[in-house]
Amino acid sequence: MTKVIDGKAFAAKVRAEVATHVAALKEKGIVPGLAVVLVGEDPASKVYVKNKHASTVEVGMNSYEHRLDAATSEADLLALIDKLNADPAVHGILVQLPLPGHLNSELVINRIDPAKDVDGFHISNVGLLGTGQKSMVPCTPLGCLMMLRDHHGSLAGLNAVVVGRSNIVGKPMAQLLLGDSCTVTIAHSRTKDLAAVCRGADILVAAVGRPEMITGDFVKPGATVIDVGINRIERDGKGKIVGDVHYESAAAVAGAITPVPGGVGPMTIACLLANTLTACCRSNGLAEPKGLTA
Repeated sequence: MTKVIDGKAFAAKVRAEVATHVAALKEKGIVPGLAVVLVGEDPASKVYVKNKHASTVEVGMNSYEHRLDAATSEADLLALIDKLNADPAVHGILVQLPLPGHLNSELVINRIDPAKDVDGFHISNVGLLGTGQKSMVPCTPLGCLMMLRDHHGSLAGLNAVVVGRSNIVGKPMAQLLLGDSCTVTIAHSRTKDLAAVCRGADILVAAVGRPEMITGDFVKPGATVIDVGINRIERDGKGKIVGDVHYESAAAVAGAITPVPGGVGPMTIACLLANTLTACCRSNGLAEPKGLTA
């Protein structure tokens, strides 16, 4: 019987753990604070920011929202980041992507203090993660790692294949799996005989951004399949959200699988809160909470 890994339930558990730690910090007079910066009116981004605000308040943290006009200049945005970097009440800073076309995303992200970079996108954090040092870890891969550790216990010695080489998911996911002593292959859309490569995996992480590309014949019997994809498609005249994995055919073969929706997605915001808590503990010289970071 294939186990369905319930990301919604797991994320609720992570948020509850974060809330417990936040309550303990408040007794010491410390309140973790997350600042979210939204530039422009992108509808999906507005929904994400609203959800992040609600989740931040729910666990007892301070939420600082900065909504800027789409025409905001790079100089003004960088000045706001400088101000947030210098504010001791702000422990995490997140600039919602994508940014309007006239703004340089890399320049903006790399202006954030790496210790407050709760997205884990700053080049310093990328380098620290790649060399096995303490860093801020990107939220989505961190959520995947938490679910894998929960399901498997130890990941040591398992063969892992990550399909996708993005800076946001694929590459950091591979680094985290290496850190837990997996044997890791990074595959992608141009990998020769991708299905055969995937069939060698005990852990298969799909983060390629193509709807239902990974079918059951890519999956080794009993493997754990983590589907990071969120793709909106039309089927039978109706809009539907599907992953990068064809769920029915993969679930028939896998030992465990994450659904879409309700799998990796809810873990991303839960891990954003966990990262903000970790950043707060580090900045105050306190031990960071166990099990909530890599």
